[in-house]
Amino acid sequence: MRNSRRGEVDPFIVMEVMEASAAAEQEGRHIIHMEVGQPSTPAPAAARDALAQALKDEDPLGYTVTPGLPALRQGIADLYGKWYGIDLDPGRIIITPGSSGAFLLAFIALFDAGQRVAMGRPGYPSYRQIIRALDLEALEIETGEENRFQPVPDDLKDLDFDGLMIASPGNPTGTMLGRDEMAGLIGASQAKGAAFLSDEIYHGLHFEGRSVSALEISDDVVVINSFSKYFSMTGWRVGWLVLPEENVKQVERLAQNMFICAPHAAQVAALGALSGFDELEGHHAVYARNRQLMMEGLPQAGFDRIAPPDGAFYVYADVSHLTDDSRAFARQILDEAGVAVTPGLDFDPIRGHHTLRFSYAQNTEAIEEGLERLSTFMAKRG
Repeated sequence: MRNSRRGEVDPFIVMEVMEASAAAEQEGRHIIHMEVGQPSTPAPAAARDALAQALKDEDPLGYTVTPGLPALRQGIADLYGKWYGIDLDPGRIIITPGSSGAFLLAFIALFDAGQRVAMGRPGYPSYRQIIRALDLEALEIETGEENRFQPVPDDLKDLDFDGLMIASPGNPTGTMLGRDEMAGLIGASQAKGAAFLSDEIYHGLHFEGRSVSALEISDDVVVINSFSKYFSMTGWRVGWLVLPEENVKQVERLAQNMFICAPHAAQVAALGALSGFDELEGHHAVYARNRQLMMEGLPQAGFDRIAPPDGAFYVYADVSHLTDDSRAFARQILDEAGVAVTPGLDFDPIRGHHTLRFSYAQNTEAIEEGLERLSTFMAKRG
């Protein structure tokens, strides 16, 4: 049977690294996982307890209304008041099957086939793959270390684009936009009549300053967020969209037809998670400690060309002085050091031959051992 042209997307290289790591583990090796952005901390007890209680009550956990449980939407609206001082109407929130579902709904609702969505490079690879699959065009902006690998308004002056996608904190760099930088990009986009989309799934995981939401600056933006990262609920698949009021009904109709609703059981757990902030701040402290270890240990090992991350749980390293083939280099590190890292090609197909992403989402003990292994590997390499 034939394949569609729209389905011709690039592989997600980090998944290949995970498969190679799993194969090594099946052979009895102990692998330190610095390749994947999955929290090692568990879903908060309040989330698990909420679902357990719902099951005890013999709740059928059937379909919810498409926008999501009203109590969950209100809880998220309250979170915006707590974190950003925003009085957010919960009617502008749509609960989605993970942030991936949110990206799909937003791109379909906002753009027609052939339109151009600008985004920074390096960046999360699934943006451009989803865009390609929807017959849109990904317009990648080569960002530089001088701007901490984030787009700036000057990058947009001569571009013809219909939307701008930003991420702060970003993946793979962990760098953030300040309020003025965010406002400048929103203004530059709106001046061209382009939609502005802000990926905020790493909010709550900030270590230098505070994450700024696009909603602090304008209501005429689309915000994507998720319970995956700060709330440590990757496999539960609960995300959300915050939309301008005029876009809500169209997105709701799309969601009705594409998903019906996000999983009811996961929504119950997510609502519970919103009462688990004491535990979640304990998780945050783990990643803050891991970040400190990485910022000290990676340069000592020889990975000293890094952009200090403000948030998320990644360090992006320039390894051009060590290799011109990051994929082969990552494989060598896995084979010889037993540490799985991600080649930069996932995030930057042009310059990624010379970069690696290190995740510090694992527990602190694993991070400490991984850094020791990397130091030994680099010392042997000379």
